[in-house]
Amino acid sequence: MKIVVLDGYCLNPGDLSWEPLERQGAVTVYDRTPAEEILERAGQAEVILTNKTPLTRETLAALPHLRYVGVLATGYNVVDTVAARERGILVTNVPAYGTDSVAQLTIALLLELCHHVGAHSGAVRSGAWTTSADWSFWRTPQVELAGKTFGCVGFGRIGAQTARIAEALGMRVVVHSRSQGVALDGLLAESDVVSLHCPLFPETRGMIGASQLQRMKPSAFLLNTSRGPLVVEQALADALNAGTIAGAGVDVLSVEPPAEGSPLFTAKNCIVTPHIAWATREARGRLMEIAAGNVAAFAVGAAKNVVN
Repeated sequence: MKIVVLDGYCLNPGDLSWEPLERQGAVTVYDRTPAEEILERAGQAEVILTNKTPLTRETLAALPHLRYVGVLATGYNVVDTVAARERGILVTNVPAYGTDSVAQLTIALLLELCHHVGAHSGAVRSGAWTTSADWSFWRTPQVELAGKTFGCVGFGRIGAQTARIAEALGMRVVVHSRSQGVALDGLLAESDVVSLHCPLFPETRGMIGASQLQRMKPSAFLLNTSRGPLVVEQALADALNAGTIAGAGVDVLSVEPPAEGSPLFTAKNCIVTPHIAWATREARGRLMEIAAGNVAAFAVGAAKNVVN
C-alpha cells in the first residue's frame, strides 16, 4: 500500500519511530501539508493519515486511489466522513490513547490555579524571598481543594479518570453528561471547579457562554482540555476580568494556532497552554501503535475504530 502522512511532525518530531506504520506499506511522511499541496503529495495514495490537515468533500473527490483515512487523533471533524462514506473510503480514529495524560494536565492546570507555583518560583529567583520581611509570602490566594466540589461535564474515559484524581484530592465529584448526572445549570451553580470533557458537536459548541458563566460561583475555576469551541472565549475573558469567576485553565482554543490578540491572553488569572495535554511521549507512542494497528486491520479486511 502507498501510505502518505500529511502532518506527522506533532505526533513524531523525532523522538518516535515510524517503523510500526512502515511495516504496512510504502510510507511517505510530511511534517506539514498546506491544503493546496494535498493533491500533489497524496494523489496516488491508497491510505492517508492526517491529524489536523482537513480532508474536505472536494479534496476526497480528487483522490481517486484513496481507500482509507486514518485520523491521528480521537476527534475526526477534520474529515468529511459523510463524503468519505459515499465514496467507499473508510475513516478511523485513535480512541483512548491519551486518557491518563489529558487527565494529568487537567489537574496540573487546576493545581497551578490553586498555587501559581511558576509565579512564586519566579518571584523567589528574582530575589523577592531574599528581601522579604517575613519567612513566608504569597502573591496569590492559596486554595485547598479537599472538601470542594468538582463538576465534570462529560464523563467518558478522560472525564472519569480526571474525576478519580479529583476524588483522590478529597474533592466531591458531580457529573453532567448525556446519559447521567445532574443538569448542567445545577452543576455550574454547585461546583467550585468545572472541568469540560465533551466532544465537539453542534449541540456542544459554545455550551459555556456568558449566561452559563454567570451561574458559576465567583470563587470557581473553569478548566477546558477538550475542545476550544465548547467555550465562548470572549465571554470567558469578560467573566474573568469582571470577577464573575475566579480563574480558568485551558489547553485548547477555538482556533489553533490562535490569532494574535486572543481575548484570553490578557484575561485575569487565565492559564493557556498550547494543546499539550496529549503530547507526552507515552501517549504519542500509544497513538502511533494504535494508528498503525488500524491500518494493519484495514489491510486484512478487519477494520477497527471506524467512525463512518
